Amino acid sequence: MLRPRHLALLALLAAPASAAVVDYQLDPIASTVAFETDFGPDLITGTIPLELADLSLDFDNVANCTVEVALDVTGAKASFPFAAQALKGPKVLDAKAHPRMTFASTSVRRAGDAADVTGNLTIRGVTRPVTLKAQLFRPQGSAAGDFSHLTVKLTGRVNRSDFGATGWADMVGDEVRIIITAHIDAKG
Repeated sequence: MLRPRHLALLALLAAPASAAVVDYQLDPIASTVAFETDFGPDLITGTIPLELADLSLDFDNVANCTVEVALDVTGAKASFPFAAQALKGPKVLDAKAHPRMTFASTSVRRAGDAADVTGNLTIRGVTRPVTLKAQLFRPQGSAAGDFSHLTVKLTGRVNRSDFGATGWADMVGDEVRIIITAHIDAKG
């Protein structure tokens, strides 16, 4: 759980750094991509495993940051057993034909104590621009200048119909809320 005493993105990006761009590798075991959508008065929640992530952060110039992520759609899980099957089926994510979901940033800009990460999200072979809100945290107890281990929290919303994932529209909401928590370590 992230606590307020952790540093937010703005504080990290305002701090002096010894190198302009730092490449990070994902800790996939400690990272999650979660989602939720409306199911009548209830929620369907679930996760999709992170397959890979390439992140480069520039603490001096946020515009130089880049993010590329791939998710394994075949491993998607949902809070209701039948929902997981439907999620991976041909009417929603169509995991058999499109086993991978990707996001590649096209721009990053400061947004208060966070950053807006805009990029191309591809689901079911359909690519659309999406903006995610990003916050960056250091682990509790780490030294002030230690950016070797970080947690990135990305949040956003997409409409599944924009990607052709229209199955069960009479029962399941169109808006899907995304919550990504990625634990990353500096390479090298």
